[in-house]
Amino acid sequence: MENNSTSKKEISFFWAVVPFLFMIISMLFTVVVLEQAPHIPLMIGTAIAAIVAYYHGYSWQDIEEMMYKGIRLALPAIVIIILVGLIIGAWIGGGVVATMIYYGLKLITPSLFLVTIAVICAIVALAIGSSWSTMATVGVAGMGIGLSMDIPAGMIAGAIISGSYFGDKMSPLSDTTNLAAGLTGTDLFDHIKHMFYTTVPAVIISLIVFFILGQQFSAGNMDQAKIDAINNEMLDKFTISPWLLLVPVIVIILVAFKVPAIPALVVGIVLGFLSQIFIQGGSLHDSVKTLQTGFVLESKNDLVKELFNRGGLESMFYTISMTIVAMTFGGILEYSGMLKSIITKILKIAKGTGGLIASVIISCIGTNASCSEQYISIVVPSRMYINTFLERRLHPKNLSRALEDGGTVTSVFFLWNTCGVFIAQTLNVNVLDYGIYAVFNYTVPIISVIFGYVGFKIIKINEEEYKAFKKQAV
Repeated sequence: MENNSTSKKEISFFWAVVPFLFMIISMLFTVVVLEQAPHIPLMIGTAIAAIVAYYHGYSWQDIEEMMYKGIRLALPAIVIIILVGLIIGAWIGGGVVATMIYYGLKLITPSLFLVTIAVICAIVALAIGSSWSTMATVGVAGMGIGLSMDIPAGMIAGAIISGSYFGDKMSPLSDTTNLAAGLTGTDLFDHIKHMFYTTVPAVIISLIVFFILGQQFSAGNMDQAKIDAINNEMLDKFTISPWLLLVPVIVIILVAFKVPAIPALVVGIVLGFLSQIFIQGGSLHDSVKTLQTGFVLESKNDLVKELFNRGGLESMFYTISMTIVAMTFGGILEYSGMLKSIITKILKIAKGTGGLIASVIISCIGTNASCSEQYISIVVPSRMYINTFLERRLHPKNLSRALEDGGTVTSVFFLWNTCGVFIAQTLNVNVLDYGIYAVFNYTVPIISVIFGYVGFKIIKINEEEYKAFKKQAV
C-alpha cells in the first residue's frame, strides 16, 4: 500500500547522513580494498537513501520520481559525454591528435611543458567556456606529448585540469559560471570580476608549482630515441599535415562565436570523420567503426598503442552508467530534503562571515562528493544560502563566487563524480594519480575561505539593495 503524501515527515540530520555513511564506507572498501568500480557503492547508497525516504512517508512512486529528476538533471552532461567519445575517436582516426602530438614534440621544451599546457588549456577553455571540451581535445593531445617526454601522467593531467578549470570558471560562455550568477541574481560580469580575487592568485600559484615541477625534465635527460620512435611510428601510421590543425581551430572559433557546445562538437566529429576518409585514406566502414568502438592501431610500441587505441561511443558507456547511477543517489538526497537537513545543521554553527563562506565551500564539496554532479553542487547550496547572505547584508556575488570556488573546481577530486569519471576516461588518469597535481582546483577554495575570514573583498549591501535583492530572490 502506498504511503499517503500527508504522512511525509521532515528528515532529520541523523537520518540524512545515514545514506552518506553507508555509501562512503562501501565506496572505500570497494574501490580501495577490492579495487573495483564505484558503481555498486553508489547503488548501495541509493538503496539506503530510498529506505530512509520511505521510512519518512515517501511512497515508492515519489522515490522513483526523485531518481528520474536526478537523471534528467544530468542528461545534458550525458549528451556531451557521448559526443566527447565520438570526437576522440574521430580526431584520432583522422590524424588530428597525431598531428598535434607530432608538432608539440617538435616545439615544446620539456622543462616548460607543464606550464605551457596549463596556459594553452586555460586560453582554450576561456574561449569556448568548457573544461570538458578542452580536456577532450587539447588535453588528449597534451597527454600524448607529455607522456612521450617521460613526464608522469598525473602531473600532465593536473596541469591540464588546472588550466581547463581556470578558463571554464572565468569564461562568460561557461554553463557553471552562468548558473552561479543566475541562481544568486548576480550580474554575470560582476560575478566574473569578483572571482578574479580568488581565482587569479590560485592560477599564479599553480603556474609557479608547474614551473618548479617541470625543471626536473629537460631535453638533456629526455630519451630522444623514444621520441624519434614515436614520431616515426606516427609518420608511418598517419598522414601528418599542419592543415589538420584547422580542425580544432574551427571548433574553437565556433564556440568563441557563441555557437553552442553540442553543434560545435558535432562539427568537430564530422571534420575528424571526413579526415579519416579523405586524408588518412580510411574506408567508410572503418571510419564508422571508429566512431562506434574507437580507433584501433596495430603497433609494437606500447606507448603509441596507449595513445591511439581509444575513443568511440562505447568507450563512454562506463562514464554514462556511472552518471546515471550517481544521479539516482543525488536525486533522492536532494528532493527528499536530506541535503536541506544537512545544510540547515551546518548553518547553525556558521559564525560570522568567514564561517558562512566556509560553510558554503564545505557544502559544495560535500554535495560534489555525495550527489556526484557538479551542477547540483551549485544549485542546491545557492538556494539554501541566498537568504542567509541577504539577511547578513552580504552582496549575492559573495555567494556566487563561493559557489564556484567550492563547487565548480572540486568536482574533479571524486572518482564517482561525473567530472572525475569523465577525466579518468578522457585523459586515462585516475584521480588518485592526478589529485595532488590539480593545484588550481584545491588552491581556489583555500584562498576563498581565507578571504572570508579576513574580510578581504567581501562586499556588503545597504538597505535599499537588500530590499531589491530580497524581492528578486523570492
